[in-house]
Amino acid sequence: MRVLLVYAHPCAESFSAALRDRALETLADTGHEVRCLDLYAMGFDPVLSANERRAYHTPGENERPVAEHLAALRWAEALLFVYPTWWYGPPAILKGWLDRVWLPHATFSMPQGNKPIGRVLTNIRTIGVVSTLGSPLWWWWLIGMPGRRMLLTGLSVLCAPGCRTFWLGHHVMDSSTPASRARFLGRVDRRLRRLR
Repeated sequence: MRVLLVYAHPCAESFSAALRDRALETLADTGHEVRCLDLYAMGFDPVLSANERRAYHTPGENERPVAEHLAALRWAEALLFVYPTWWYGPPAILKGWLDRVWLPHATFSMPQGNKPIGRVLTNIRTIGVVSTLGSPLWWWWLIGMPGRRMLLTGLSVLCAPGCRTFWLGHHVMDSSTPASRARFLGRVDRRLRRLR
């Protein structure tokens, strides 16, 4: 399977970096073809400019500033996001990637009348998230899991019908231990080995 890993964390020594590395190793070890977009390392600009906003609905013109990222999405059969959950959602750089790259006509068709937005990226059959969260699991459920819903529900309806999704979260990260982090790395490894 062709897997696009989208990674967002500014610190090379972070546990998120260890999660990214484990994911890349496991996916390569199990025979998947993998590309990684490391948004901070690439210096990705998350800000949707005024000119981009003006061209947002213009097919072709809206794609020019992010053509490389759209090519990666069109190549992929699976998307894997690795990032820390901050304020219940993805880091600003990843939210900005969604704003700038998931464009009308390129990644979804515009709604018409009572018809909602439509699927365009039907090449993508699986979307997964690996994240760390400061909150305990019960609190994450209580507030409605906004980051999870944004990425898994919001994006999967733009991908292949029946797009599979999964979420792996290491909760209470601020008081994690070497043992809890090792267990979570193992969980990530086991889930990615089942990717089909």
